[in-house]
Amino acid sequence: MDHGECAFPYSIRLAQLSDVPALAALHVRTFNETHRGGQSGGPSYEVRERQWHEAFGTQPERWFCFVIEDAEGTLIGFAKGTPHTGGVPGFAGELNKLYVLKRFHRQGLGRMLVCRVANEFLARGITSMLLFGDAASPSNGFYERLGAERLHSAEGEFHGAYGWRDIHTLLSRCGDAGQVS
Repeated sequence: MDHGECAFPYSIRLAQLSDVPALAALHVRTFNETHRGGQSGGPSYEVRERQWHEAFGTQPERWFCFVIEDAEGTLIGFAKGTPHTGGVPGFAGELNKLYVLKRFHRQGLGRMLVCRVANEFLARGITSMLLFGDAASPSNGFYERLGAERLHSAEGEFHGAYGWRDIHTLLSRCGDAGQVS
């Protein structure tokens, strides 16, 4: 390999206020790809832009977001972490959002984002994490391969929630994927 050639053409960094326009557009597109089969109809750009501006207007210690960008600096995925306050005992952090453009799936980028979120939680003293997804999502196998346990309702039903009671379990499966560069 030529020393000037980059083996991995993506970078992950914390989102900034200046990312809001691109982040809102990415959020609309990835949401529609994931939940609407690529068809429009989910929340609009204006809604997502307002939501991201509101998030950046809150206390930074309450949430964080990592973005992944290609070699040209175009955002292609993101993951948002927040404290978990939803009442599921045993979990302090929440992987609140995780989206990667469909054409970049199966390249390890989602794994890198999840691992980076887990590392950030650990740096903030949070040692457990959960997420709420769709019980019928094809992504569920992805979470299970990362060691997440299915969380069941009091009635024993699975509604799409997954959790890591100890983030170290997840990080043991990350290798270099979650390391801060």
